[in-house]
Amino acid sequence: MSDEIKYKYKISQYQWDDLLNLWEAIKNGDTPEWSPGKAFEYLIVRAFQLEGADVIYPFSVKMAREELEQIDGVVYTSGLACLIESKDQKTSVNIEPIAKLRNQLLRRPATAIGMI
Repeated sequence: MSDEIKYKYKISQYQWDDLLNLWEAIKNGDTPEWSPGKAFEYLIVRAFQLEGADVIYPFSVKMAREELEQIDGVVYTSGLACLIESKDQKTSVNIEPIAKLRNQLLRRPATAIGMI
């Protein structure tokens, strides 16, 4: 079973109390059952899902087995389509995640928006 499938199944079992506990674990750097940054990616998407949004969990876009891009999640709600870019790190983040999201949005319909 791929990590993407395993993480999606795991997080889909979480309710609000579980997400709050996971958030505390993320802040404490104590998420050994998740690859670095993955717990935060999946927590964000699950929170939107629990609020009633349609979501797509993190996935890779591949062509000829080569990964072209990795999307941290998609949220559909109230007529909006939102691509997610998430960063779980304690240091400052430079412009690269914003540039990456911008480039991803340029390859999508003009109505799609991004959120970091």
